[in-house]
Amino acid sequence: MLRMNANVFFDLHDKLVAEYGLKETYFVTTYESLAMFSWTLGGCESNRRTQNHFKHGADTVHRKFHEVLQCVVKMSSHYIRPQDPNFHIVHDRIKCDKRAYPHLKDCIGAIDGTHIRASIPEGPSKIRYIGRTGATTQNVMAVYDFDMHFTYASIGQPGSMHDTSVLFHAIENDKATFPHPPKGKYYLVDAVYPNRDGYLAPYKGERYHVPDFQRGAPPTTPVEKFNQIHSSKRNTIERTFGVWKMKWQILLKMPNYSIQTQKMIIAATMTLHNYVRLHDKEDIHFLRCETDPDYVPTIPERYKKYVIPPNASDSSTPAESGPNMDFRHELATAIALSW
Repeated sequence: MLRMNANVFFDLHDKLVAEYGLKETYFVTTYESLAMFSWTLGGCESNRRTQNHFKHGADTVHRKFHEVLQCVVKMSSHYIRPQDPNFHIVHDRIKCDKRAYPHLKDCIGAIDGTHIRASIPEGPSKIRYIGRTGATTQNVMAVYDFDMHFTYASIGQPGSMHDTSVLFHAIENDKATFPHPPKGKYYLVDAVYPNRDGYLAPYKGERYHVPDFQRGAPPTTPVEKFNQIHSSKRNTIERTFGVWKMKWQILLKMPNYSIQTQKMIIAATMTLHNYVRLHDKEDIHFLRCETDPDYVPTIPERYKKYVIPPNASDSSTPAESGPNMDFRHELATAIALSW
C-alpha cells in the first residue's frame, strides 16, 4: 500500500523528522502523515478516499500532504545525484558483459525523456504544454546510472518542447547540478538526441530496439552490432521509468494541483524511487528487473489511456553529423571484431 517495506518506511520517517523538518501535530503523528503521503502518491488516491481511509478531514489531508511533500523535495538534492560523482568506477553491468567490455568502459549512464501528464488550467499558457497527441504534459528528462538510480532530472518543461531542447536547456541552465560527463566519458542517448562528445547516440535507419533483434535475424553488420549493444545497455532507462511509474501511479493521472505542486510531486517520487532502491535490494518492483534483464514493467490496464507514447512531441531528429561520428565508428568496428 505504501510502496515500500516497513523497515524502509521507518528509516525514511526517521530521516525526514531528524534532517528535513517533518513535524507532528496534536491530532496527526509524523508516521501517519508519511503514510497518507505515500498512499496518495502510490495509488493516485483522491483527497476523499484518503479521508475515508485515514479518518481525517479534507483540510488535514491536504495540509499534511503538502507538509510531507516539502520535506521530501528537500531530500532530492541529496538523493538525485551520482553515487560516484567523478565516474571512476566501471559498472558491473558493463564490465560483466563480454560484448560491451572494454568497448563501453567509459559509459557512465544514459539519458532519456518521458512525458508526464500535466493538469493545466485554461489560458494562453496551456498551449505550450500540448504535444502532438493533444494531451497536456511535462517533458521530463532524466539521467540514470546502471543501478536504476536517477542522477539528475529536468522537470517542468512543457510537452511541446523537443527532447533535444530540454537537454540543451538543462546543460546551459543547470551547470552547477547537471552531471556533465568528464572528458573521455559519455552517456548513452537515443536517436532523437545529437551524437556529440559526451553523448553517444545509435545509428539511425538501422535495427535498434531489443525486440527488433529478438524477433528477427541476429545482427550481422558492425552498425547493427553496435546498435544492439547500445540498446541493451540503454534498456535500463525503460525499466527505470517503468518501475518509477508503476510504483508511484500518481504520475499516470496527475490530479488538479498547481503546476508548481505537480513539479514537486515528480521530484518527490524520483527521490523516493532512489531511496527505496538504495535501502531495499529486495524490493519486489526492482527485484524482477534484476533477475530478468529483458523485463520492462507494464502500466496497469486502468491507466493505459493516460499513457503518452514515447517521444510523442518529437517531430524531427537531429542530422547525423559532428566529431563524435569517428568515435562511434571506431567503437562499432571494435565491437564487430570481438563479436
